[in-house]
Amino acid sequence: MVDSLTLFRKKSRATNPSADGPTFFLEQNVGVSPICGIDEAGRGPLAGPVVAAAVILDPANFPEGINDSKKLSEARREAIYEQLLECAEVGVGLATVDEIDEINILQASLLAMSRAYDALPGAASFALIDGIHAPGLKCPTRTVKRGDARSLSIAAASIIAKVTRDRLMHAMALDYPEYDWASNKGYGSAKHLLALREHGAAPQHRKTFAPVKAVL
Repeated sequence: MVDSLTLFRKKSRATNPSADGPTFFLEQNVGVSPICGIDEAGRGPLAGPVVAAAVILDPANFPEGINDSKKLSEARREAIYEQLLECAEVGVGLATVDEIDEINILQASLLAMSRAYDALPGAASFALIDGIHAPGLKCPTRTVKRGDARSLSIAAASIIAKVTRDRLMHAMALDYPEYDWASNKGYGSAKHLLALREHGAAPQHRKTFAPVKAVL
């Protein structure tokens, strides 16, 4: 049971564009519903897939503390991730390393977003998308710069995408511990770059990315 004070705080945050952190202001000004937020994780790493998520939030029932995933600790992201699975409609999509190398990381990110939208349990009437590029979807879209800091729906999607991808990298690290993916999540940390030079590239590395291409 949610108490009246919590509901008041959520309502204030949902309608106040000057509130600290993302709000429902953008969603409420679209004029249709349901609206999903879409974001991706993993455009920059040297290894692993790019993962996107689409999330439809219930404005009356969403976890406290939703924010841009980069601003949250790993423990907080994990906790909100589990809560979102209980109270929101969530779709996840990814593009593989081979697809990234074949069509480039931007197009692969848009492909992952499209797959995330298609994976939603119910259709969204409108999509708010983080960034400046939108995938082709079966509904109208709007791109939002720094959307994960402005829209609660996009911020929720950023959390789902980030946690999903981090878990995938943890699993891959079990087979390739030398690259320290459990820690760096595939980004080009000093230890990761050193392992690339010493061990070469693994199948999960993106061959078209310069540091990987240099050791092939």
